[in-house]
Amino acid sequence: MAPPVSESRPILCVVLDAAAFGPEPGRFARGLFRAGADWLQLRDRTIEGRDHLAWTRSVVEAAREGTGDPGAALARPRRVLVNRRLDVALAAEAGGVHLGFDAPTAAEARRLLPKDALVGGSLHSADEVERADEAGSPYDYVHLAPIWAPNSKPMSRPPLGLETLDRACRGGIPILAQGGIDPDRARQAIRAGAVGIAVTGDIRSETEPESTIRRLRAVLDGQI
Repeated sequence: MAPPVSESRPILCVVLDAAAFGPEPGRFARGLFRAGADWLQLRDRTIEGRDHLAWTRSVVEAAREGTGDPGAALARPRRVLVNRRLDVALAAEAGGVHLGFDAPTAAEARRLLPKDALVGGSLHSADEVERADEAGSPYDYVHLAPIWAPNSKPMSRPPLGLETLDRACRGGIPILAQGGIDPDRARQAIRAGAVGIAVTGDIRSETEPESTIRRLRAVLDGQI
């Protein structure tokens, strides 16, 4: 089991595909970390092989370089998490893997990854969270989604709402709220017990994604 994901401040996880990173993924990643992102989750089913590995390695190198602010670098648990592709996470020495229904099991991932790597997954109801908790969760954290209607894709599941998030957060599994997160909703999610948020749509839709990250970071840190 990796160290607990709870930190001195709420976690801001950005979930994006390769296209969002553009032609210079390392530079884009450094900007997101500098703006206040803690984790970058790389999720893309359209690229394979060397392209996926090269993209991931660029982002991992950016995470290791730091933000240029020593105090901020110490405060942030900067991680690169690879969605589904355990092989890529291992080859790129990423900070963990976020598993899906068609990925290796959490037990297999944990057996192969370093001890300090995180293993996460996505759940979609409070019942699923409670069952996982009672069985001894294989995950270090989970995304619970969608709390609100997603901004990045058509809605395939009804929004869970804050009451469900509050119920799910009462167990022992660290929960990151995902789906329709904006600054005001980020504040509500943390008040409901989430250890952090995961965002996609608000970042992709902005011409200046670093500004969006800064606003979310300020809300999570209680600055606004």
